[in-house]
Amino acid sequence: MRRSRFTETQIVSLLKEAETGKKTREICRQPGISEATYDHWQAQDGGMSASDLKRLKEIEGEVTQYKRRSAELARENDALKALLAKKL
Repeated sequence: MRRSRFTETQIVSLLKEAETGKKTREICRQPGISEATYDHWQAQDGGMSASDLKRLKEIEGEVTQYKRRSAELARENDALKALLAKKL
C-alpha cells in the first residue's frame, strides 16, 4: 500500500477548513490534491481528530499483521495434517 504524502494532522486540518466555509476547490488548491482525494478523505476520516485517526491507522496495521500471522499458522497446520496423514 502506498504511503500518503500527508500526515494525519495535515489531513484533519484540511478537513476542518471546510467547516469554516471555504470551498472545496480552494482547500484542494493549496496542498495540490484533487477534489476526489479530498472527498475520499472526508468519507473515510471525516469527523475524527488527529489522535483518533492516528490510532485508527495503528490498529489497522496491527490487524493486518494478525491476519498475516493467522494465514501462516493455517498453512503450517495444513502441512502438519498432511504429514500425519502420510504416516498413518
